[in-house]
Amino acid sequence: MSDRRVFRWATTSARLLIGTAVSVLAVVAVVTAVSVPWPTLVREPLSVLATPAPAASVIACDGGLLSIGRNPTAASTVTLAAPQSVIGGTADGGGAAEQQLQTTDVGPGPLAYTAPPRDGQAVDIAAAGAAVANADDLAGFAASACRQPLLESWLVGGSAATGAADLVLLANPGSVPATVQLTVYGVDGPQAPPGGVDLVIAPGTQRVVPLAGLALGEETPVVRVSAVGAPIHASLQASMTRTLTPAGVDQVGPIAHTENKQVITGITVARPSGDDGASEETTVLRMLSPVLPAAARVTVTAAGRSEPVGDPQEVSLEAGKPLELALNGLAPGAYTVSLDAEAPVVAAVWQTTGVGAGDDFAWYTPAPEVTVPSLFATPGGPTPSLSIVNPSDQPAVVAVTPVDGGSPFDLTVPANGSIAVRLAARSLYMLDPEAPVRAGLSFAGDGALAGVPVWPADVATPEIVVYP
Repeated sequence: MSDRRVFRWATTSARLLIGTAVSVLAVVAVVTAVSVPWPTLVREPLSVLATPAPAASVIACDGGLLSIGRNPTAASTVTLAAPQSVIGGTADGGGAAEQQLQTTDVGPGPLAYTAPPRDGQAVDIAAAGAAVANADDLAGFAASACRQPLLESWLVGGSAATGAADLVLLANPGSVPATVQLTVYGVDGPQAPPGGVDLVIAPGTQRVVPLAGLALGEETPVVRVSAVGAPIHASLQASMTRTLTPAGVDQVGPIAHTENKQVITGITVARPSGDDGASEETTVLRMLSPVLPAAARVTVTAAGRSEPVGDPQEVSLEAGKPLELALNGLAPGAYTVSLDAEAPVVAAVWQTTGVGAGDDFAWYTPAPEVTVPSLFATPGGPTPSLSIVNPSDQPAVVAVTPVDGGSPFDLTVPANGSIAVRLAARSLYMLDPEAPVRAGLSFAGDGALAGVPVWPADVATPEIVVYP
């Protein structure tokens, strides 16, 4: 072999070795580049916190008690059976503008109140009303709070079975029309009945929709009210007749949200519940899980006590189908019913003073959590009782102050307990808790029963994030 061939072979081998080494180094470099994080440049978008100008505070009442079918030539005609007496005001004492809505085909309807912002702050406003009917087709006492209109709300209560003459009330205190969709949940799940589709509620009016026209024969309905264009105030007038004898009336307020935990307080039991051989129950809990099946636990607690009455009851809720649970064996007194579910639910408790002539019933709806000073009103009628529930493990002090200048008083609510105190009728009070609580008003008298939850003030304007 010549020196030239040896030199060429050596040169070629060296090139192969160098090429192989470079390839290996390239692979190692690529693998390393993939596995090792590269430096990144993150730039947060420019944002500014801004507080919107507060809007006017608006609330609408339910109005007087209505009767359907008094005109034998027009069975669907609705007439005013008893006017509503309303007490209202603002936290700052500045008052609010009063407006009377027009009830379709009836005439003058419920009152609405509007308070513009003052000194750059929204105004806390509250009102409540009461009505008494004593006629052959309608009798009983009804009390309800005037509420701010909502884009979505739930009505839990009433019936469309024989003997019931329930009415869905839709009020629009705003200045533009609202279009409302009613979804009825019953034994067959959610339904959109023709009579509840695209209902136009003109500004400044209240529309009355018979519940039987939405779900004829349904014994345990729950109604979801959805509005576009403008928020509306929805409520339900429930009444019952047994063998031509009126057996009570109530105005059932809306539930604003579904929640995994619902607390219904101030339930007044006037007679032993379901333990005297009566053929009908006197205390019944109605529940609905609108979307998902859910296991739920029901706990009943007497006012002033922390331990429950009996063992909690476990129930299974089908999605979209209401369920009722009789709460038997309750001695006369005041109670709180708590519902803890695996999915968001709505609920209400039906309570009656009895099943004979001269008796009345009430639907008690959940009490939302109150964390800020909140104004509420007590209407005329039986002496109101305020029940306050403390869900925390520490005692909570709640200040209750009459707005008219009366003497304030502090209430210490025990941990995981409740307390009840009597208030004056036709008055305004400020509820100021040091920790989150739930509260409700109850009214009980001779042939009269009603309950109204205390809602938190909705006057704080939250900050929003603006991206320029």
